[in-house]
Amino acid sequence: MLQRNPLFPHVIELNHQARQRITCSVYLIYDDQNNWALLDIGFEDAVDEVLELIRQLDFPYSKCVTLIASHADVDHIQGLAKAKQILKTTVACHPAAAIPLESGDRLSTFAAIEAQGIDLDMPKVEIERRLNEGDKIQIGDVELEVWHTPGHTDGQLSFRLGNLLLSGDNIFRDGSVGAIDAHHGSSIPGFISSLKRIQESDVEWLLPSHGPAFRKDNAMLQKTIDRLETYLHMADFGTCAIDWPLMDEWEQELLEGKTPE
Repeated sequence: MLQRNPLFPHVIELNHQARQRITCSVYLIYDDQNNWALLDIGFEDAVDEVLELIRQLDFPYSKCVTLIASHADVDHIQGLAKAKQILKTTVACHPAAAIPLESGDRLSTFAAIEAQGIDLDMPKVEIERRLNEGDKIQIGDVELEVWHTPGHTDGQLSFRLGNLLLSGDNIFRDGSVGAIDAHHGSSIPGFISSLKRIQESDVEWLLPSHGPAFRKDNAMLQKTIDRLETYLHMADFGTCAIDWPLMDEWEQELLEGKTPE
């Protein structure tokens, strides 16, 4: 058996445990009686390695309470169907994420991006529990509070555990955020609202879905919020922007017959 190396009390991040990058951040949340749940699972080809690591950490498969999807992106959830079958457990996610997961929607999950040659399977998986804002997930004696934090996707969830926030693709240590894409259900106003909620909260540590955990830094969050607020008025993100002031300026210049200076 391997010695457990928790990132925080009751939380093991499996890439950190393995001391190598296996897949996206995969958080194993557990209580003192070895009841456990998994937040995200990664690609299907990572499932065997992830589950073997869990076995070597002496967490019985029979004590898996549920598998949780932070959101419905292929790099987080492609392995759900396989893991669920092996563990004989349930899957939980936001109702908006349940739709592409149960239908195997390859477009909205980023499993298929023809222009970039991305062509991945997206196995369908039945969702037993739909999670909404304020719900609680009980993992034995440990309780996760569900936050609905849309922006990256409409079904993006975060999970509070004491002074920790398992924060999905909302914000990363370098100040970047999860991809903004109209096919994905992204919302820049939603993103800004979610980041402000995180900023204004009293959580101390953010545990993102990619990369290292880090102490919440309100100045860094503000810099990211300020950047996203400029995106609201630019063509860079197409229909995810709310307007494009340049077009109003151009219309006025056309009326005035203005030529380039």
